Amino acid sequence: MFDHRSPVIVAARRTAITSTGRALAQHSVDALAASVLRAVADELAPAGRSVGEVILGNCMGPGGNVSRLAALRAGLGDGVPAVTVDRQCGSGLEAVLQAGRLVRSGDAELVLAGGAESASTAPWRFWPPQGEAAARRYTRAPFAPDGWPDPDMGEAADAVAARFGIGRARQDDWAARSHHLASAHRDRGGFDGEIVAVDGERRDDRPRATLDTGRLGRFTAAFSAGGTVTAGNSCGVSDGAAAMAVTTEAVRAELGLPGLRIVATAAAGSDPALPGIGAVAAVERLLADTGVRVSELDAIEITEAFAAQVLAVSDLLGLDEERICTDGGAIALGHPWGASGAVLLVRLAARMFASDNARYGLAACSIGGGQGLAMLVERAA
Repeated sequence: MFDHRSPVIVAARRTAITSTGRALAQHSVDALAASVLRAVADELAPAGRSVGEVILGNCMGPGGNVSRLAALRAGLGDGVPAVTVDRQCGSGLEAVLQAGRLVRSGDAELVLAGGAESASTAPWRFWPPQGEAAARRYTRAPFAPDGWPDPDMGEAADAVAARFGIGRARQDDWAARSHHLASAHRDRGGFDGEIVAVDGERRDDRPRATLDTGRLGRFTAAFSAGGTVTAGNSCGVSDGAAAMAVTTEAVRAELGLPGLRIVATAAAGSDPALPGIGAVAAVERLLADTGVRVSELDAIEITEAFAAQVLAVSDLLGLDEERICTDGGAIALGHPWGASGAVLLVRLAARMFASDNARYGLAACSIGGGQGLAMLVERAA
């Protein structure tokens, strides 16, 4: 049963997701975000409500408050506050989680939330010289401090595969599935309704229908000697943005928009050595808190950073693989880090409103450093 403070996601939109250096490479991260913020704001304009806050996730931008730049660029006005959050590749989902809390508490009636990443325009940084040591190129933030495991994500995916018995053939099968599903859905126009064009670009460029298990089997280990994780069964580095409005059930009903009610959210910490399974603890907490059973999850979107990680999470939770990323996931579409968690919700919305029977949907991320984030949504109309 909905009440007047129930936070509801409406007008979920994204840009195309394109590989680094390709179609969106000339657009800064705030420009990508502004395009989807403007589209969402326009859809909510008939309600006549003021935007109370903009919250965006970002990992690798130029620093500062990317969300504020994007809100101003989108023409939302200088009176609209904005904040940028960073929970690594869960940042976009974290932004929507925080938006839901603002709406539920009554502190805001309408919040625009999502995430953006432009790996193509991310600045190069350097650690300063130390003694005799020269400046060193900064490639990523530490996921854990000295004394703790801090593996790169590909190496960690190999560790997950070995620990939980996810073999190479199964990983390649999943990757082939992702490319097949995403290519077919894209080519029949299935993504068109959720994509906001940026300079006319509205096509995801990474999915390859030709990447079957035979071709994927030719890839060599990419991260660890003797490992099973390859460039073929991993995600791509990408550019893209996603945003949505989080508002009250009353506003949603007034506009007659379909929506996803945010039922519950959960965050959890886990072993930094095995970050790929961080989502497990978050989902377990979410389901325990709500009493919803795994069998009741009609649509599931998990960030497909690596096939090994998605499959391990699915096995540990007892998920129905046929309900996970049924139009393909990040292996095929790409992984614009700060946006990916929000992309999960855009995809959930599209999937659930294409079905007459879907009630519950789950979005979940496993995050570098050993964290998990999960959100349970329910179809509102």
